[in-house]
Amino acid sequence: MQSTPSTLAGRSLVALAVLNFFLADARDGLGPFLDGFLATRGWSSMTLGFVATLGGVLGMIATPLFGAWVDASRHKRALIILPVLLVTAAALWTLASPSNASVFGGQSATAIVGAVIGPALMGLTLGLVGERRFSDQVARNEFWNHAGNVVSLAAIYFATSYYGEMGVIVMMIVTAAATIVAVLAIDPSKVDHAVARGLAHDEGEPGPSGFAVLVSRKGLILLAITLMIFHFGNAPISRLIAQDFSIQLGTPFRTTAITTGVAQLSMIVMAVAAPLLIRRFGLASVFLLALAALPIRGALAGTFSSFSWIYPVQILDGVGAGLLGIATPIAAERILAGTGRFNVGLAAVMTVQGIGASLSNVVAGWLTDIGGYGLAYWVHGAVSILAFVVFCTAHRLIAPARSDDEGDHRNAMTAPS
Repeated sequence: MQSTPSTLAGRSLVALAVLNFFLADARDGLGPFLDGFLATRGWSSMTLGFVATLGGVLGMIATPLFGAWVDASRHKRALIILPVLLVTAAALWTLASPSNASVFGGQSATAIVGAVIGPALMGLTLGLVGERRFSDQVARNEFWNHAGNVVSLAAIYFATSYYGEMGVIVMMIVTAAATIVAVLAIDPSKVDHAVARGLAHDEGEPGPSGFAVLVSRKGLILLAITLMIFHFGNAPISRLIAQDFSIQLGTPFRTTAITTGVAQLSMIVMAVAAPLLIRRFGLASVFLLALAALPIRGALAGTFSSFSWIYPVQILDGVGAGLLGIATPIAAERILAGTGRFNVGLAAVMTVQGIGASLSNVVAGWLTDIGGYGLAYWVHGAVSILAFVVFCTAHRLIAPARSDDEGDHRNAMTAPS
């Protein structure tokens, strides 16, 4: 019996879910474990901040170029497979020999090649489901991504308890292989490459708009600025928590697995809730909730030093970063609909966002050196209030309503921008 087109499309969406599940562990190499791993080997907060900043800067440079590449490419699956292979190799090098060369070189390579994965995955998703179903599919992607993170963190916790670092190595190889198999299971004929770059409809242009469209869209610029400020505040907090408690408890992999796992569980809840919130209250409400979570998170982390307080602190990370991870590509798609520049536009937003995240790492290291972890938590939490203010003044441009969203007319933000 032959498969129908709808069956084949369904199989590709199942493969997309599996891809997001395993990509959670395969796209970042050592990811959140790097700081705890190196901190227990004598690396200082300032040095680790420089490592993260270097990677962030290189990723910023590469991201818009890769976004344009994704827009033009009809081989989006390969743009996920090749980076996964290189990122895994760099992580294994760091684990085997945590020297200056492996850490700085490996993390630099990870940042550069990893910068293509996000735009490629978003382009693949939009090309498979179309703009009308994109919002819900982004939330599904995030659900499976965070579910994969939770399973991976639990597996690493138990693997390191019984097998030490060898357990981490085996996990990384397995997840990389599973990611590649999932990518190959997606039927390339089901990807509409015009839709994937934001050309489901156009605005009268004969083809994709020029790059000038990125700077002409005020909403895109304001979205990027809002996210830059937010991630300047949010990015270093989990890293500092991993460093702090890994040193205190002497168990970097298990400690980081717990702290990161709490945030990921919270993000799973947010992935389920986000489509409902968007349909009921509008996209702007999701941004508001996410941006309001960070100042509270910084205040809690800066006030309480007991390990038990990492639970509410990391739950708030799930609320803030988790909701923004869903809302950002949806907002970018709405702002850039019809231009043919969705992937490069999203990449440009991620680049500006990365400026905030990268600069924050050095600042956080400096604040920790002069005033301890508590000072860094307070400062970075407070800075994010500015992101909330920027969004409130321009929410209609940053998170435009779509007529087919049930409840956009009930948007919590009603004042003119």
